[in-house]
Amino acid sequence: MMPTTPRPSQADPDGGAAVSRPALPAFPVTQVGSWPRSRTLLRALRDRQRGELSRPRFESIADEEVRRCVQLQLQAGVDIVVDGEQRRDNFYSFITEKLDGTRLMSLAEMLDTVEDKSAFEEMLDTLDVPASAIRNPTCLGRLARREPLAVGDLAFVRTLTDKPVKMTLPGPYLLTRAMWVSAFTGATYEDKPAMGQDVVRILREELLDLEAAGCEFVQFDEPVLTEIILSQETKRRTFM
Repeated sequence: MMPTTPRPSQADPDGGAAVSRPALPAFPVTQVGSWPRSRTLLRALRDRQRGELSRPRFESIADEEVRRCVQLQLQAGVDIVVDGEQRRDNFYSFITEKLDGTRLMSLAEMLDTVEDKSAFEEMLDTLDVPASAIRNPTCLGRLARREPLAVGDLAFVRTLTDKPVKMTLPGPYLLTRAMWVSAFTGATYEDKPAMGQDVVRILREELLDLEAAGCEFVQFDEPVLTEIILSQETKRRTFM
């Protein structure tokens, strides 16, 4: 978790009076990870991916789900509120709607490009899912923000509560590892570190914009860092 500096009062980003907030307790309560999605929202996410649901209609459905998520947190008495990542199909592939140079590709589309096909097929067998069912954000060109990743989500949550809000973002190692597919990415970037520089720049821009918009806490998710340790012990890649 990477917090910005919490303040007892914070200026309204629209230029209004400062908003006073009580100091956080010594051990504040918050949520880590996404909230369960309703059947209605899951259906809307699928329809949105298929191009069968407009973005305004999807956002309207997601707004209601975020309201429900926030209300449950307020009833439970949490100190730092999250939006439950309700608008995201998963914790990092949502970036394809926000960034230039990316596209969601199924594992089936990438099968001919992987270096170790037998290990790849073993992974799919272990997961017990068809290759067409898993889609990964893949870098196909120069990466740049087409729109903010989470600033809009923050703005909506702040209309629902005056408690501190935490937003979540995928970390730079996760995005660099996940989006690099040599057969597609190599035409734009010479290597992963070169692409990683743009990933870090994009996340830094987002972090600064979130701070400017009044976000008190930003959580960067880096589950793939286990690869650094576990792959050396097992001599094999993990699911990522």
